[in-house]
Amino acid sequence: MSETQSVVPSAVHAGHPTPRFHHVGIQTNDLANSVRWYRDFLGCEQAWTLDRFSELTRSRLPGIRALTEMVVGNVRVHLFERPGRPFDPADSAIQFQHFCYSVDTPEDLVTIRRRWIDLYESGRYTFAVDEQPTDIVVDADGVRSFYAYDVNGLEFEFTHVPSGVS
Repeated sequence: MSETQSVVPSAVHAGHPTPRFHHVGIQTNDLANSVRWYRDFLGCEQAWTLDRFSELTRSRLPGIRALTEMVVGNVRVHLFERPGRPFDPADSAIQFQHFCYSVDTPEDLVTIRRRWIDLYESGRYTFAVDEQPTDIVVDADGVRSFYAYDVNGLEFEFTHVPSGVS
């Protein structure tokens, strides 16, 4: 993986606010199942839950019933329950394809992948996509990765990037 240089000189950004990533919002048909999954798989803690929403939120997310913030480290996941159609991986839609979490060591990838399998095999969760995580692969730069679906059918990548590679 080679580093791509910015095509916009940094001087262009001078004086403009720099946005920071705050959270990812994940729609689910089963909030309790999702909260358990993110707690048990990623070690997220439930920060808060809402069941009353502004007119703006209700207009953007018709039918929203509840929203729970799950937090692990600096990562915030907003799980919101709203009626929707079941996930079909054969559908092609404009959407985020996957999110990537990085880990500190190659061994962390093995541990996280094993935890996914253990939780899947426990039978405590309902999965929209009945598919095991991929094997851990190593690319030409030594970057290790695997992919797995969450309980809602959203794809996540877990990766370890060795020092010196960006």
